[in-house]
Amino acid sequence: MDDSELEEIRRRRMLELQRQGQQQAAAEEQAKRMDEQRSAILRSVLTPEARERLGTVKIAYPDVARLVEDQLIALVSSGRLDKEIDDATLRQILRKLAPKRREITIERK
Repeated sequence: MDDSELEEIRRRRMLELQRQGQQQAAAEEQAKRMDEQRSAILRSVLTPEARERLGTVKIAYPDVARLVEDQLIALVSSGRLDKEIDDATLRQILRKLAPKRREITIERK
């Protein structure tokens, strides 16, 4: 290989890396916008106490919190949710969706 071929390979590789970086940046920007939209919808539908509880649940059970968020957003976007969700209502929703706790007993013989 001569220098011109190596230079061409380097140039192509550099362009490819730049395109990948731009695509990654665009994907991150889109994800950020979607998270902001989710937050805005949840802020409009949850009382401050309910938002605080959902934040606490998100720390302990992120999958359950995501499920609740998705369901609330679906209800809002379909127009079936016409009032704000307070803390008591959110607790009822969480009780229905939370994973069932296993009770473990140890018997000694």
